[in-house]
Formats: sequence, structure tokens, C-alpha cells
Amino acid sequence: MRTTRIGDFEVHCITEFEGPFIAPEVFFPDFDPEVVRANPDMTGPRLIDPVTGKLVFSFHCFIVKTGRHTILIDSCLGNDKERPTRPQFHRLRTPFLADLASAGVRVEDVDYVMCTHLHWDHVGWNTRLENGRWVPTFPNARYIMARREFDHWQGVHQGGEDTPHRRAFEDSVLPVVRTGQSVLVDDDYAFEDGLWFESAPGHTPGNVVIHARSRDDRAVFLGDVLHHQLQLAKPEWSTLACSDRELSRRTRTRLIEEYAERGTRLLPGHFPAPTTGRIVRHGGAYRYAFE
Repeated sequence: MRTTRIGDFEVHCITEFEGPFIAPEVFFPDFDPEVVRANPDMTGPRLIDPVTGKLVFSFHCFIVKTGRHTILIDSCLGNDKERPTRPQFHRLRTPFLADLASAGVRVEDVDYVMCTHLHWDHVGWNTRLENGRWVPTFPNARYIMARREFDHWQGVHQGGEDTPHRRAFEDSVLPVVRTGQSVLVDDDYAFEDGLWFESAPGHTPGNVVIHARSRDDRAVFLGDVLHHQLQLAKPEWSTLACSDRELSRRTRTRLIEEYAERGTRLLPGHFPAPTTGRIVRHGGAYRYAFE
């Protein structure tokens, strides 16, 4: 667990898994190994595993304590989920809830769950298995989702194709809809505590980033606009998981330039510990400066 502050907000990063995940040539359809050789400072053992050559990913959520509410952003992988095409995470068993408790958060304490998007690795702990049924993990929470994102995955679900994302919609999204705990909002939704959505489409149709502001301090929960530091050397590298690779490229390039110019603090969805940092210019490209 890692803790940081955004003004008066207390932010905990709860990691469910961190380690080698996928080969870069698989994850990035446009991958060029020369970029790795030319940027050794961006590809050390914390970012590319020297044994397997796979990209090192962290799968984590953020807990934001605003003083008024306890908010969870992106609920990770989840236990007991059927993910046969993702064997690392198939029927997973992790101490995620105990780790939440170590941050002083019981499941009953979470007031809101905010979703940057609805991919399988960002919604898993929306629900847990109880007596053979998927029930909301956080019984008192409202689950905030972009309407455009929900509508897209609802269409995918109705189409019937068996993918991890469709399975996640069935076991981790629809159960909170059925209990009436979901709240579908516009892409520019603003929450009274000082958090708000900004549309960042491409990775998924309704993908958003989440801004946070307290006093004079600001930060952005980046979700999957950036998966790995290599994309700062090559912003044009979209991933096999992007629904619209060209739109994803445009969104990513725009936000990289904007955040570098402003010196914005970022909390990305998959960067390993210590996760929080800033994008800085480096010659004709960019680097990530961890805090």
C-alpha cells in the first residue's frame, strides 16, 4: 500500500498484482525493439522483466478519502472470476479486502466507486462471490460509470461474444445495476467533493480520466490512457486492448503534451510502484518522473 496526498485528500494505492504481464511485441501491435534498445533508462528491471522480457504491470485501485466521502477508483481484478483466457488471473485469490482494511477501509465504508472504463481488470472487485451469486462488494456504494461506456459494453454483452470484457460486464457490472447501485453519467460528470470526469476516448469508447482538486493541489487518475512508460517515447503506440487505436493515439498524444506542459501530477492505472509522478520532456520525446 502506498499513500500520497492531494491537498486535503488522502490517497491510498492498493496493489492486487504487480509483476511481468505481457510481451511488448504482443501488447503493442506497432512495437519496434529498437526503441527498447535506444531507451535503456526507460526499460530497467522494474519496467521490463529481464528474465521473461515481459512488460511489468501493476494492477491496483486508488482509495480517495476526501474528508466527506471514501471513494474507490477502478476496482482491480477480483477474486473467483472466470477468466480462462487470462490464466494469471483466472479464479484469482488475493488478500485485496484485507489490504483495504489495512488502509482503514471496510467494504461498508466505501461511498462511491468511480470507473475510468469497464475493462475486466478495472471492475473486478465491483462484486464478490457470495453463496454462488455475484453481489456488490461495497453494499453502501454508488457505482459511477460513464453512460457512453456502459452502453458500449451492454451492446457487446448482448452480442454474445465470449471475451474477458463481456464476462466482466456480466459478473462485475450488471450485478450492481440490478441492485440499483449504478449511476450512469455524462463524460463530463463533476462530483461535489472535487473530482470530475474528462472524456478520453480511444482505449474504450467511453473512457475517461478523473481529475481531483483539493485546495491548490491537483492530480489526474489516468486509467489506461498510458499503460507503460514506453508510450512516452512512442505515443503513437496503441495497444491490442484499444478499441480504436487511432483515436487512442490522438487522445494519448494530446494528454501527454498537456500534462507535460502543466507539470500535472498523475496516478496511472498500471505503472508499478511508486506509481505517482509527472511527465517531463526529454529531448524530442518524454519521460516519466516517479515521485
